[in-house]
Amino acid sequence: MDTFLDLLNGGAGNLAAYLAAHVLLCLLPAFFIAGAMTALIPKASITRWLGRNAPYRVSYPAAAVAGSLLAVCSCTIVPLFAGIYKKGAGLGPAITFLFFAPAGNVLALAYTGSILGAEFAFARFLLSLLFGIGIGLLMAVLFWRDDASHDAATDTLFAEQARIGPAATGVLLALVAVLIAGTLKISLLTATVASATLPLPWAEAWQATLLRWVPFDAAKGEEGVSVQGSLLIGLLLLIGAAAWKGLEDIVEGANRWTWAALALAAGTLLVAALRLTAGPAGLEVSITGRTLAVALALGAVWHQARRLEPEAWRAWLWESWRFVKQIFALLVVGVFVVGVIRQLIQPEWIQALAGRNDLLANVVAVVFGVFMYFPTLVEVPVAHMFLDLGMHRGPLLAYLMADPELSLQSILMVAAVIGRPKAFTYVGLVALFSVVAGLLYGAWVDGVNPGWIGAGLIAFMGTLAALLTWMLRRRATPAQA
Repeated sequence: MDTFLDLLNGGAGNLAAYLAAHVLLCLLPAFFIAGAMTALIPKASITRWLGRNAPYRVSYPAAAVAGSLLAVCSCTIVPLFAGIYKKGAGLGPAITFLFFAPAGNVLALAYTGSILGAEFAFARFLLSLLFGIGIGLLMAVLFWRDDASHDAATDTLFAEQARIGPAATGVLLALVAVLIAGTLKISLLTATVASATLPLPWAEAWQATLLRWVPFDAAKGEEGVSVQGSLLIGLLLLIGAAAWKGLEDIVEGANRWTWAALALAAGTLLVAALRLTAGPAGLEVSITGRTLAVALALGAVWHQARRLEPEAWRAWLWESWRFVKQIFALLVVGVFVVGVIRQLIQPEWIQALAGRNDLLANVVAVVFGVFMYFPTLVEVPVAHMFLDLGMHRGPLLAYLMADPELSLQSILMVAAVIGRPKAFTYVGLVALFSVVAGLLYGAWVDGVNPGWIGAGLIAFMGTLAALLTWMLRRRATPAQA
């Protein structure tokens, strides 16, 4: 019974820490961005760059470039992936975006270089780019019939839209500004502008209670819950209740619950952008540069949204709510299960299982990434900890390529968007390519002749190209008959 309670507490603690620390300033804006992309952007604007019929030399580099600019977690990328996919992006470019964004974005690579070295960061970038495009191409060829049907369905849904209007452009840019202001880690945003201490003597006692309730162990990725985090969880519950009453029938018109949900969402983002610290004197409230930036961006969203036609903003809110219903519950389940499994995994296993560069060690590193998910940027210092514990740099790279892509919650959410057959195929390809990346880089670290490593990479990519060519010819044969 004690073991069961420990596992249950681990799952609940992981979920509480996740909701308190990671959902608000990245995932909440992402849902609104995904809804806006679906409701406000014409299909032609997406398919021109990312459509299944766009030239490969355009669509796949465009997907990678778009992903490289977003320094957000994989759970945040999934709603954006869902948005562009529903609007008409081809499966291949959309998958490349999904894979490359969390692993190869500029901020993650810069941080990787500062902690693990420039050589490691370059290997992560190069292999993530090559393999992200390769995985996208394979998915596009394997599921070309489904992709064609999906493309025809988007023609039916969105054919009436001709171009994106200035108000829609303004809404999207303002929402992206909210996302960037909430997630970018620079001194201008983290600096304190003003602070005050509220005389709340219970704040410190409440913080101590939270630390007793919620596990805190950095070695297992447990982050705990702060006083601010508990406040944010409460606000999230209020948003959910108000949104259910105000957005479920938004296409028929707004009601008072609609405005309550939107006001709560904006207020919650502002609270998340504050810095709240419990101490003996009470609760210190600090306004940071991030607070001001988020407030300005939210003001821009409101200003631009008022310029939309009623049908447009109602469609935007409905699509955003639809993504929340489709994805968020699976996210919650996945995070809880990961917290349970973390209680069973010991970091000491790393040295024994991944302390060398062989096939088993790289497979273990990839599997470990499924159940030891860390958000973007957090996974880098954790990877440094794994390195100190004895993990070989080859499996370490395999882990860093798989961790943002194959977390349990991400797998569940992707399956909800594209279906289980495509999702599980994607998981298998990511696992395969991550293992190959680890073996190649591990061989480089071990001093294997660079010529042999290059030959191995060329052979793997050549095999991939030959397989793609064979699949394309086989696909074309029935059409020519």
